[in-house]
Amino acid sequence: MSTSTAAPRPTATAGSAPPGEGTPRLRQHALGFPPLLAQSVALISPTMTAVLIIAIAYKDSGVGTWAAYLFGTIMLLFVVLCLNQFARRSATAGSMYAYTARGLGPSAGVLSGWALIWCYWGIATAGLAGFTIFSEEFLHGIGVHGSVSPFALFALSGAICLTVAWKDIRISSLLTLALEAISITCILALAGVVLFKHGVSVDTEAVKLHGVTLKDMDFAIVICIFSLVGFESATTLGGEAKKPLKNVPRAVIASLLITGAFMVFMSYIEVFATKHMGVSLGTLATPLTNIASAYKVSFFHIPVALGAMVSFFSLSLSCLNAGARIIFPLAGHGFLPKQAHAVHRKNLTPHVALAAYGAVILTIALVLHADGEPPLTIFEYAGTLAAFGFLFAYFMISVAAPFYLRKLGELRARDVTITVLAFLCLLVPLVGSFYPSPPSPVNLFPYIFLGFMLVGGARLYWMHRTQPETLPQIQASLEQALAASAHEIAVSEEEHELHLPHPHVPHVPGAPATVPSGRFQREPAQAPSPVVTAGSPIITNMSSVQKSD
Repeated sequence: MSTSTAAPRPTATAGSAPPGEGTPRLRQHALGFPPLLAQSVALISPTMTAVLIIAIAYKDSGVGTWAAYLFGTIMLLFVVLCLNQFARRSATAGSMYAYTARGLGPSAGVLSGWALIWCYWGIATAGLAGFTIFSEEFLHGIGVHGSVSPFALFALSGAICLTVAWKDIRISSLLTLALEAISITCILALAGVVLFKHGVSVDTEAVKLHGVTLKDMDFAIVICIFSLVGFESATTLGGEAKKPLKNVPRAVIASLLITGAFMVFMSYIEVFATKHMGVSLGTLATPLTNIASAYKVSFFHIPVALGAMVSFFSLSLSCLNAGARIIFPLAGHGFLPKQAHAVHRKNLTPHVALAAYGAVILTIALVLHADGEPPLTIFEYAGTLAAFGFLFAYFMISVAAPFYLRKLGELRARDVTITVLAFLCLLVPLVGSFYPSPPSPVNLFPYIFLGFMLVGGARLYWMHRTQPETLPQIQASLEQALAASAHEIAVSEEEHELHLPHPHVPHVPGAPATVPSGRFQREPAQAPSPVVTAGSPIITNMSSVQKSD
């Protein structure tokens, strides 16, 4: 017996049947605020920044590294404000793809989703490499001599990620939350040791940015911004969230603020510690390990390495979950093979998309290592390649926001101002990626990403030529869903809270749309044309639903 449910090609014609039992649906109301926050925090991966990237940023910004991270956080905050214009009003699987489509049209939305698939591939590959690096550190710390093949460690991390993601999104999210909490706790404990060692002492040189110029910090800010990307990944779980219109935007902005504050703090700590050690932070490959030895707490080697190892695992897991939930709606709309638009009957996960995406991630990592690239190089290259995809997606969502608000009649001057600021801020890492020209092969990376986007553009053009009705159908379904799904979501939220089964009875076009007695009640009205949006109902702000007395 088949374990999946495949969807027919979505349509948006008037009078078509609404989503029913034959349409693939992910597990609804499965994730509260903590798992959504964990998804975004894990993909940002503050541990990755603390153990590897702060030292790289220090080479350019010196004692001003903490200020570079602060500036990077503020810059991306404008992008978050644009993104949350959508997240406060609607949510579905692969939400950021749908968001861009509603503002700029289906072609822009599809290309944004295509870019996000690239992003999550790169960061997941970097996660596999980081897991391998710190697994070796951990094994060395517990006295295991000799070496374990990186191929085995890549395969182990990839296989466990796929198994967990396949089984249940709730398990994935809770595991991600626990692992990242363990990792950050270990790192903060080491930071506490550093501060306690020196008592109440402030590095005035760092605080006053002594000798730091804006020119020194330009490329460091690029690195810092790339360290902070991933906050949007909570939106990919919108179709499985509890109270998504509240919890998803909260998770997006909280993840950026929390991880930004952590990176600012750890930048100060690492610069402060290495200054008292008499070494340059930029010369250390694994600075926290060196700091632990210098401060005579070498037993921290093991928990720090273990924390980093599990954090990189959770990074790959969160990328696999996020990427599969972008593939899921893209397949439902016909851009990718329709077989990927399937849901496991028991687990209610997009298992085909997970398996295909996980296989691609692991295969590329193994091929790169077989070609002679060490795990650290794979980490650096994959993370840098992913950054260009994030920039593209963030540019698109920032520009889409005012167009979306204008369609709703809610555009204000401050919304335009925020979009302009977000756009200008994103130009900083974009220009910094080209000037001054980075060394080879990094200087070729933007063109590799461009080639990937041209493949997506060619596929989109072919769809337009051979199936000209597809893009208008996607646009129509996204637009109509804003009005069509408020009734269903109001009912399903109430029934979920009351632990009642949702009947999923198709509504007959033209019949009055009424809600069972309870907290929500809607006046009888002509039902809007029902639609199918990538197999997952889009959750919209219940502006047309009133609370009864």
